[in-house]
Amino acid sequence: MHQTPFHLSLPCVSVSATKAFYTETLGASLGRMSTQWVDINLFGNQITFTKSGDFSFHYKSYKFEEAILPAFHFGVLVSDTQWNDLLEKLKGMSLELPVNTLFLQGRTGAHRSFFVEDPNGYMVEFKHFLDPQQTFLAD
Repeated sequence: MHQTPFHLSLPCVSVSATKAFYTETLGASLGRMSTQWVDINLFGNQITFTKSGDFSFHYKSYKFEEAILPAFHFGVLVSDTQWNDLLEKLKGMSLELPVNTLFLQGRTGAHRSFFVEDPNGYMVEFKHFLDPQQTFLAD
């Protein structure tokens, strides 16, 4: 069976303290980051920690480039073919797909994403990096 890495986005109180714990304490590598979020490569999986203050479900979105994204979501990194096939299948089911866009176009880490809500209210992201080698690279 082919093992596929996953992407998980979680709230955090402090980006710097979170970065220090994962990189210095656990030995994970650092990906892209800003003052509001940090990407961590944890055993080949992308964990994004988004600054949200005290943990609360009252902070349900954040701005990335020009899009408003759900802060509480998890996802999987898929191939271009898998991404397109799944998007077309879901469109055929008349599901609401809040974000379907290309992020970081022309830059390191360029990727396409769409989100779908599961029956529990969780947002699930399907993400395809144009160059999979750039999943954890920073500019």
